[in-house]
Amino acid sequence: MAEGEAAERQRVDKWLFFARIVKSRSLAQKLVRDGQVKLNGARIVRPSVDVSPGDRLVVALERRDVHLVVRAPGHRRGPYSEAQELYEDVSPPPEAREKLTAFEQAQRVPGAGRPTKKERRSLMRMRGEE
Repeated sequence: MAEGEAAERQRVDKWLFFARIVKSRSLAQKLVRDGQVKLNGARIVRPSVDVSPGDRLVVALERRDVHLVVRAPGHRRGPYSEAQELYEDVSPPPEAREKLTAFEQAQRVPGAGRPTKKERRSLMRMRGEE
């Protein structure tokens, strides 16, 4: 591997930290070890895997998947504007808020009081507690 080529490659955990996708490098390592990161369509489980410009990453965050194209390796964890230059976000647009999950539909408005018998039974049916 030539020296110039080595400068274009970087560990995926360091890159995720420098690109401000996660708050710490240890969180980036945990994300990779848990299989929440795909590199060019293949799931990776080792934080030492190298990424280079042009690689596609899919990172499964809390409630959404983030699709990224690596533009450049990071040199430090700088400000957000500097971190944005490291990647291109090609994530699909978020789904409409009208499409609520069953769990979100089952949530009650705070201060609405106790559920009626009918509401309680429908909640139990939805949760599969009958």
